[in-house]
Order: sequence, then structure tokens, then C-alpha cells
Amino acid sequence: LSHLLSQLLKPEHVQKAEERTQEILADPLIVKWRTKYPWVTDAEIKTSMNRVYQYRQEYYNCAKCPGLDKCPNDLEGHYTQLIAEPVNGVTQIYDHKVACKKLLARQSQDAIRSRIRSFYVDEASLEQAYSAKEIVMKDPDRVLAVDTIVQYIADTKKKGLQKRGLYLVGNLGTGKTFLMGYLLHELAKEGYNGAIIYMPDFCEDLKAMFETPQKLKETIDMLKETDLLVFDDIGAENMTPWLRDHVLGTILNYRMNRKPTFFTSNHGLDDLEKHFSFTNRDGDDEFKGARLMDRIRPFVEIVNVKGKNKRGGDSPGE
Repeated sequence: LSHLLSQLLKPEHVQKAEERTQEILADPLIVKWRTKYPWVTDAEIKTSMNRVYQYRQEYYNCAKCPGLDKCPNDLEGHYTQLIAEPVNGVTQIYDHKVACKKLLARQSQDAIRSRIRSFYVDEASLEQAYSAKEIVMKDPDRVLAVDTIVQYIADTKKKGLQKRGLYLVGNLGTGKTFLMGYLLHELAKEGYNGAIIYMPDFCEDLKAMFETPQKLKETIDMLKETDLLVFDDIGAENMTPWLRDHVLGTILNYRMNRKPTFFTSNHGLDDLEKHFSFTNRDGDDEFKGARLMDRIRPFVEIVNVKGKNKRGGDSPGE
């Protein structure tokens, strides 16, 4: 350490340090900063040169930002800010870290994603940030469906959570799931939480929860309470009396007149009632099918989703 200090005190090192200091003081960024704190002297800046240097270095790092994942600053997604304050007649220069716009945007997206639970639905389809205009441009045939969903989103933002949901019906691959993901994403920005369930796989998973009744109860309670609930591809599941009466019936009975439930299906409401009326165990039971539909029909607006089958492509609506 003694040897290092002796080297630093050599005239050539002192001169080099002074040149470096003068270079920093003459930097347009530092000159501009000093116009905000005109009372700060050169000597006071020199006593905090390490802070000034870091402020300058991180400013230029941000100007050439390589992206959050390659952020060269000391604290990822943050830059140094300098503040000068007079304390007992002596100027103190403080530094603090400020989150950059890219980090704030990522945190905002993470918060939005955290509000949406997905059960067996491709999460990539829930994270695409297409606008309503782009969705229509990809397939003008579904303009009426998109208009209905955009209006529903606007009404919810203005009036609060609605009691009625939407029933999206259409052929395979017309974008029903994507449109529901778009709705969930837009309303998650407003602070609403939601869940989307791919019914065929989810119903099979529920049967396996018989052995873990506490987990089953927690799952059903969560679906009852979530602000926005989407049953995706309803009518394609293997229906049993237990699923119909004790799962779907329980959830829908609780949510009606409280919170909106949404559905996507290849079946119209009449066909869905037939689906609910027949189970492999009990055969036809029209009364129980009709009773379940009484918890769906009055609480949805039917939305016909037209368009081309987009499965296998890379456009919205897969």
C-alpha cells in the first residue's frame, strides 16, 4: 500500500489526474448539471469526483443502452443521479439510483402478467402486445367481434367490473382464445386479476385432485373469487356429473350477479346445453344440463367470431 501511494503521488500521476479532472469538469453534461447548482465550486466537485465520474459514466452508458439484460451500470436498470445541497455552509454532493424507463416498463409488464393465472393455455398467446387495430388488420372478418370486446374493455374501465361476460363462439382457429387473452391483458393494466382455463386439460387435472382435497378446494375458491374468469374451449371436455354439478355449477352459481365469466367455444349455447345434459355415467339428464345453462345464458353476451383458421401460422389468433 505504501508503494502504491508513493506511485500515485509522483508528479506525472498527479498531472494525469488533474487533466482527467479538468476533462470531466469541461464535459457538457457536467457543465449543464452545474447550471442547476451554480454555487458548487470546483474544489467541492473534486472532493466528490468519484460520484461525479459515476454519474457521467452511467449517463453515457444509458445513451448507448444495449438493453436491460446487458446493462453495464452498477445496478441493472438504474442510473446515478446527483444532488447538491448546502449543509452548515458546506456543499454536500449526494448520489442516488433511479430506475430507467426500460426497467419500469418491464416491472409494469411483470405486474400485469402476475395478475393473470393460466391453466393449460399457451402463455405466449397471453403476452403478445397487439393493438385492436392490428388484430383487425390481420383478419377483417372478425371486426365486429373485436369491436364488441374493445367496447367491453372500455365499459369496464369506465364503470367498473361488469356482472355479465361474453360468450365467444366460432370455428377452430378464428382467434377466440387470443381475443380473451387480449381482454385479460388490457384489464390487468387497470388492476383486475383474472384466470383463463383450457377446459379439456383442466377437467382431467381436477379429477386427479381427488387425492388432495385441500388443493382442490383452493383451486375452486380461486376461480370463484377472481375478477375475470375465462373458460376456454368449453364443450370440448369429457363431462362427468361431478364436474358439471360440483365444479362448474359451484363456480358459476357463486359468480352470477357478482363477477363476469367468459367462454370460448365451437358450440352454440343450445349445443352446449346438450353437452352438459349427457355424461358417460348418467346418460341424458336434461334437467341438470338446463340448470347449469341457467347460470350461463342470462350472464353472457354472444359474440360470433368469424375469420380464417390461423392455426399453424404466426399471426394473432392462433
